[in-house]
Amino acid sequence: MSYAPRLKAKYADEIRNALKEKFQYKSVMQVPKLQKIVVSQGIGAATADKKMIDNAVAELTMITGQQAVPTKSKKDISNFKLRKGMPIGARVTLRDNLMYEFLDRLISVSLPRIRDFRGINDKGFDGRGNYNLGVTEQIIFPEINIDKINKIQGMDITFVTSAGNDIEALELLKQFGLPFKNQNTNNNG
Repeated sequence: MSYAPRLKAKYADEIRNALKEKFQYKSVMQVPKLQKIVVSQGIGAATADKKMIDNAVAELTMITGQQAVPTKSKKDISNFKLRKGMPIGARVTLRDNLMYEFLDRLISVSLPRIRDFRGINDKGFDGRGNYNLGVTEQIIFPEINIDKINKIQGMDITFVTSAGNDIEALELLKQFGLPFKNQNTNNNG
């Protein structure tokens, strides 16, 4: 038997059936699934220091376990001293087993390491069933050695699902174990 990540098996065994029951799908093929996770980092100071791109690519590669690629600017913007084709960030797209492994590490190890963490906001949906999550520090990932960091950078994590709307996507991500904030509690604090 070949290896399958824990969350991939959980989706096949539990989550798919639970969503089918909840949303009354006729076929199991209608049940939304996680298609890919895109982890990206924009580095504004990269126009002055080219080493920052190399560091970002190396960090994203360490965090995700897959080779990251630099992203290039699409047009010239003179106010930012930016030329078309200059590297301005890094990104990596995860699918299948690597995607489930990254999601598992994000939920169980990285998110709880955020200072004063009370859950992630459920306002990051785009209306088409995709969810964006911003992380302010890359040092929440255990793969990153704090002593070797030049500058603390944030990153964006995008969850692309096959869900048709945000309600189905929210339920799918909750089933995977993403810790969304409770909306019923008082937000006075």
